[in-house]
Amino acid sequence: MNRTTILNLAWKSILARKTTALLTIIAVSLSVALFVGVEKSRHSARASFENTISGVDAIVGGRTGPINLLLFSVFRIGDATSPMSWDSYEAIAHRLDVAWSIPISLGDSHRGYRVLGTSLDYFEHYKYGNSQNLALKTGELFNPHKLDVVIGSDIARRLDYGLGKKIILSHGIGDVSFHNHDEHAFTVVGILAPTGTPVDKTIHVSLEAIETMHSTPASAHATHDDDVESRDEHHTEHEHEHEHEHEHEHEHEHEHEHEVEHKHVEPDTINAAFIGLKSRAAVLRFNREVNTYPNEALLSIIPGMTLSSLWSIVGSAEKALSAISFFVVIVGLATILITIFTSLKERRREMAILRALGAGPVHIFALIITEAMLLAICGAVLGVALIHSILFFVAPIIGAQFGLTLIGMQIGVLEFATIIIVTLLSAVMSLWPAARATQNTLADGLTIKV
Repeated sequence: MNRTTILNLAWKSILARKTTALLTIIAVSLSVALFVGVEKSRHSARASFENTISGVDAIVGGRTGPINLLLFSVFRIGDATSPMSWDSYEAIAHRLDVAWSIPISLGDSHRGYRVLGTSLDYFEHYKYGNSQNLALKTGELFNPHKLDVVIGSDIARRLDYGLGKKIILSHGIGDVSFHNHDEHAFTVVGILAPTGTPVDKTIHVSLEAIETMHSTPASAHATHDDDVESRDEHHTEHEHEHEHEHEHEHEHEHEHEHEVEHKHVEPDTINAAFIGLKSRAAVLRFNREVNTYPNEALLSIIPGMTLSSLWSIVGSAEKALSAISFFVVIVGLATILITIFTSLKERRREMAILRALGAGPVHIFALIITEAMLLAICGAVLGVALIHSILFFVAPIIGAQFGLTLIGMQIGVLEFATIIIVTLLSAVMSLWPAARATQNTLADGLTIKV
């Protein structure tokens, strides 16, 4: 009896017990799906966090918790506890050891998406992944002196926004806001290329536009809009009037537009600042001096170290969850052991007939182990397919809720290793029933017991 014969006999034996075999395969597949899902999500989430920001030596903000500052400024999670004055930001930005700085202002939103007020330095120095720069998919960067916005790729795709789209920003970060800045309509002038980071779900505007939106009285701006509308109607009705009057009106509009475009407004406070140093070796000294800044209570953190602290906090929970999922896999494999054990008594005559046809104890032993391995392989493959189908639908929901794109969700080493390990474990666990099966003698199998 060769290996092919044993494999065929094992497969036909499984098909002869379809109901029991199917329930066993389902139990194994669910346990494998849970284990692969936990491990895949854990590693993917960590990789997504680590790829969100690159090349930033320090993040400075108002005195709060380091993790809170990191989550709010980089991942748009949570709220800032205290602002940072613009004077303090400029003092830090003009330090001799600072190569570049990016101001960050958060607090507004549009249909649930965060609005980030910043400068053009953001698009020059902010990096993600393997030191990749932000790139425009279409359009151009915002004009700091105009009500322009540059939106992330997910916003453009989900809301079907294109260049020239007029949008209204809202105060606060909820999906529904009762305080809309209706008097200030922003124009989409650029769409960023996908990054797989919270940038894809962020609306970028200039700090001057944010300050103008918050400081300009609605009535004044509305009056200006009425004047423009009235002037447009007047121009339409008298389009054939004297050419000198038309030129004078056009000149007045041009002067007014020039005045608005070059009006420089500085914010009183910002939420955080990304800092790049001329030498990374000076980051510890920089942090110490900022944390002891005499004019204001500030906090400076190193993104990589703070992210490591975050993982150390959730590390225990990760290990516990992995241990539980692995235990569930063992329980799933135990169903194979139970299934084979309960069928041994019913199959004593089958084993005796095989022995009578020339099958030795080794062949019986191999047959039982092969059946267990086939059940494990079918369950493991089904479990991998099941969890990847679930993750395919869950990943966009996670991205929408937390601004994170799960990385490395394709089938890889983890899945193949899991299938192999589950198969080997099933073989080991089936040694006991296989040994019991070989002990059944030919006489025991042929004798009918009443």
